[in-house]
Amino acid sequence: MTAETWAQPDPFYQPEFYADVPVKRLLAWIIDTVIIVVLVLLALPFTAFTGIFFLPVLFLGISFAYRVVMIANGSATLGMRLVAIEFLDRRGRRFGASEAFAHTLGYTLSWTFPIAQFISVIFMASQERGQGLTDMVMGSVAINRRAR
Repeated sequence: MTAETWAQPDPFYQPEFYADVPVKRLLAWIIDTVIIVVLVLLALPFTAFTGIFFLPVLFLGISFAYRVVMIANGSATLGMRLVAIEFLDRRGRRFGASEAFAHTLGYTLSWTFPIAQFISVIFMASQERGQGLTDMVMGSVAINRRAR
């Protein structure tokens, strides 16, 4: 454990910060996916419905923008806020714009390589801090907001 990680809650001494976080992350992901689908459907008329021909690209762009903006403005997406979790950086601070962009980029890259995303999910479900690959690279964690 590095000196920087001391700023984050310790899962051994403060387990309430990490209780049910993997399940909450899954629920938040489902909620966020529904929100993004609705945003894509709302955007289609503004593309004169030509967006249907490049729907995956439209979905990716809206998803990326949604996640960066939401995480930068509260360290959590709307889905994460509904299930009461948020991200902290390696120093125990809430995410800013650069961390939100980096985390969203890592998340998006994980989805482009299904094996990486599968490994990330396994890590989230099996480790005491519930970190995925992007979290491990950045040194970030998702914690329960109410425990703060």
